[in-house]
Order: sequence, then structure tokens, then C-alpha cells
Amino acid sequence: MEDNVSTPIKPLGDRVVAVREEAKTQTASGIYLPDNAKEKPVVAEVKAVGGDVKNVKVGDRIVYKEYSTTDLKIDGTEYLVVREEDILATVVG
Repeated sequence: MEDNVSTPIKPLGDRVVAVREEAKTQTASGIYLPDNAKEKPVVAEVKAVGGDVKNVKVGDRIVYKEYSTTDLKIDGTEYLVVREEDILATVVG
């Protein structure tokens, strides 16, 4: 199991704790988006992994099923907990 020092949440089993990346505030053409027009991001950075997680590690950027997470806010940081089977891919580069 990875060292889970970077988060106050210790995931169990096949769970992963991550932090969502911020939604874009500007389109590729330079138009600024109001808060209610932003798409909910589905990319997050892994902060901790449970002991049964095999394919991702702390620091990976993951793509996950948008409605398959449990969201928690601790000390002002919004974390999500997702099962490894609901992670669709890792982002390379």
C-alpha cells in the first residue's frame, strides 16, 4: 500500500482517494465561462490508495465515472472516494 500521508482519509480495500482538478474557466477560443456553465471535471489526482488497489498509485491523474464517487470535504479540501473498478483510465503526460 502507498504512503497515505497527503490526505486525512485512509481508503480501504479497492478504494482510491483523489482531488478533482478545477473546471476550466476559459474556452480554447478565450471566452470566459460563468460558474454555472462549467462542465464538471472527471479528472482527479490520486492522493491515497487502499491496500487492494493494483493499477493506480498516489500522484496519478485518473479519469473516472462522474456519478460513481463519494464526495467529502475535510479542512476546506474536497476529496472524492472512488472504487478502482470505476476508474476508466489514467492521464499520461
